[in-house]
Amino acid sequence: MKKKSILTLVSIAVTAVFLSGLATLASAKAVELTYANFFPPFHIQSKLAESWCQEVEKRTNGAVKINYYPGGTLVKAPQIYDGVEQGIADIGMSVLAYSKGRFPVLGAMDLPIGYPNGVAATKIANGVLDKFKPKEFDTTQVMFLHGHGPGLIHTTDKEVKTLDDLKGLKIRATGMSAKLAKALGATPVSMGMPDAYQSLQKGVVDGCAHPMEANKGWKLAEVVKYVVDENSVAYTTTFFVTMNKAKWDSLSPEIQKTIGEINMEWSAKHGEAWDSSDAEGRKFLAEKGGKVLMLSDAEKKNWQAAVKPAIDAYAADLDKKGINGKEVIGYISSMLK
Repeated sequence: MKKKSILTLVSIAVTAVFLSGLATLASAKAVELTYANFFPPFHIQSKLAESWCQEVEKRTNGAVKINYYPGGTLVKAPQIYDGVEQGIADIGMSVLAYSKGRFPVLGAMDLPIGYPNGVAATKIANGVLDKFKPKEFDTTQVMFLHGHGPGLIHTTDKEVKTLDDLKGLKIRATGMSAKLAKALGATPVSMGMPDAYQSLQKGVVDGCAHPMEANKGWKLAEVVKYVVDENSVAYTTTFFVTMNKAKWDSLSPEIQKTIGEINMEWSAKHGEAWDSSDAEGRKFLAEKGGKVLMLSDAEKKNWQAAVKPAIDAYAADLDKKGINGKEVIGYISSMLK
């Protein structure tokens, strides 16, 4: 009993010292940081990013204050990683796929391996980061990764029930979703999500590869009519939240520890939000008169067979870069079982 009391006193003392350190830091001039995000301010992923900023300020007792810039107002989506690396923004959230070829290990996450939901995609993405510790992220300090739910093929005017139905269709895609579209026989058109709505509306593209979430989050259900609901070849898109390395190194160990704890919590929140917004996107699509298409069992096998060469080719490309492609993709696949 006496031993337990001593341990309790020690624990209280350590906590007091830690809080005292934060209080001292807060009494000094606050560190001001900037956070760039391409998601519009009304999007759930943007709201979560903003709440992360607020939580950092709260738990550091005001020692760190973050000015948040959504909607690409500070740095545009494709330039966010470079912007953070160069110090244009101190922190940024964007998509690995917008920097084609730059993130070969984590890029494997976006292959059409068959993701069931955003929680799984998020967990696996951070697992890949922890297990393989890829050098591709050495130039910044990664806070955490997250991934959306099943990436599916949507079309504006044509029902797609077979591979033949996809031939000749131009599908808006990014990164690995472009490989999916090409493997299925469509023509991928590389384009960021902020440009998708107008391109679909004007007929620049015939369809779009995106999760159900985007039907409401980006209002795409207003300009698409059909979706092929087939998870066995579903891809994810991996998002990063990262900080300028010099800025991170300038923070005290106490603040770094606090932010690390927040990162673990918010990574899970982002994954969960992808799934709840997928459900809302599915509902919004139905409200707009959209139709969900299902593949026959025989056609499912055709689609699975069609994407396998793209997955194998990616593994071979990793091998050429001195990375064990089979191990990386095998790890991702095993985590999905």
